[in-house]
Amino acid sequence: MWTGGPSITGMGARDLVYRVYERQLERELADGPMPRHVGVIIDGNRRYAAERGLGTPSHGHEAGARHIDPFLDWCLELQIPYVTLWLLSTDNLTRDDAEVTALMQIIEATIERMGCTKDAADRGLRVTAVGALDLLPESTRQALKRAEEATVGHDRLRVQVAVGYGGRQEITDALRSLLLDRAAQGASLEEVASELTPADIGHHLYTTGLPDPDLIIRTSGEVRLSGFMMWQSAHSEYYFCDAYWPEFRKIDFLRALRDFQRRTRRFGR
Repeated sequence: MWTGGPSITGMGARDLVYRVYERQLERELADGPMPRHVGVIIDGNRRYAAERGLGTPSHGHEAGARHIDPFLDWCLELQIPYVTLWLLSTDNLTRDDAEVTALMQIIEATIERMGCTKDAADRGLRVTAVGALDLLPESTRQALKRAEEATVGHDRLRVQVAVGYGGRQEITDALRSLLLDRAAQGASLEEVASELTPADIGHHLYTTGLPDPDLIIRTSGEVRLSGFMMWQSAHSEYYFCDAYWPEFRKIDFLRALRDFQRRTRRFGR
């Protein structure tokens, strides 16, 4: 009779297999290159709620919000220094008012938890926000501001939250900002047009100061970008996962990283 610990039946054969496979993946990744910046298109919360009869989309958004903490822990464990999480697109703002209001409340609570708690300080998360923030409710903007201010001195993991974000809007705003800056310096439109470089536009993007994402992951089985970091992702690697975001497991993340390591990055060369 086995007496050295819980039986396989007690701990769950599936859990045991999962842990063994997880350790195997971690060993495979140990000596390979890791992405410095991972972007995540968080998708599938609403379908997760609908397929499980949870009542309203908000229940799916709540499940997705709870899943952000373990994901950030995985990034900390793997020493990935930059993460961008797409929490809300500009298109999402056109959904039913009740859903948008509930989603904003969930995002605000998530941001507060991520940036304004002792646990956030202990983890060393630095939170910054990107997006058309002027489109957001004042309460959401204030939550983002508090998180940014509370974490400004943290340096273990930079978490960039994209809220009210759209890739076309970002490029439009970047060009507008560039033109206004150059006009304030006395440059004519013809001068700006003749001297314009990609770097000039890049300096006016929401994400100025962060490296471009090396790996972008989208959950839920959708195989499209939906405008996420259109400018910055020119040389990114993509990984599409069938799991809805609330069900995205550590082994799914490790598989994405393994896939990243197996690719040859040429950066257009």
